[in-house]
Amino acid sequence: MIALLGKKVGMTEIFDQNGNMVPVTLIQVEDNVVLGKRSLDKHGYNATIIGAFKAKPKRLTKPVLGQIPKGLEPVKKMKEIRDFEIEANVGDKLSVEIFKDVKYVDVCGLSKGRGYQGVIKRHNFAGGTKSHGSKFHREMGSTGQHTFPAHTFKRKKMPGHMGNTKVTVQNLRVVMIDPEKKMLVVKGAVSGARENILLVAKAKRK
Repeated sequence: MIALLGKKVGMTEIFDQNGNMVPVTLIQVEDNVVLGKRSLDKHGYNATIIGAFKAKPKRLTKPVLGQIPKGLEPVKKMKEIRDFEIEANVGDKLSVEIFKDVKYVDVCGLSKGRGYQGVIKRHNFAGGTKSHGSKFHREMGSTGQHTFPAHTFKRKKMPGHMGNTKVTVQNLRVVMIDPEKKMLVVKGAVSGARENILLVAKAKRK
């Protein structure tokens, strides 16, 4: 698996060779630092721990600082990548150029938070008629059963917190890589707001 941490810059549009407009997302991929290794003999699995985005030590907790080897700068975000395909030692820096031979990527990030929402906005319920005497407009209706089992089942679609969840967009085509600006350009949209930290990985199904 090949993966790096990046930051969403925003969306724009470019034109391909045929003159067609293509919507793209710009992802800033700063150099990721290898913070640790996991081996099959010692830990039971193979993995590589990477980190990105410099942070002040006073803004990190002691458990987080304890995972950063001595001599390396503290980072804001860390991620453990299993079965990392690139051989790298602790302290090595990985740039966006590792995606130069990758055609499709999977991008994972947090979606925008929408707060507490009802069933119409959260689950696309139709609701009731808008006439004056219906008394049923935007409510969700009954949730339980009259007979056994007389309770509400789990995963029932109800009002609640919407957004701010982990979302993975798969098979985004890599349009361009700019090593100087440390920029990765992919076709299509990526979940989350600007400045959202993303995990960009080689596509699993391509």
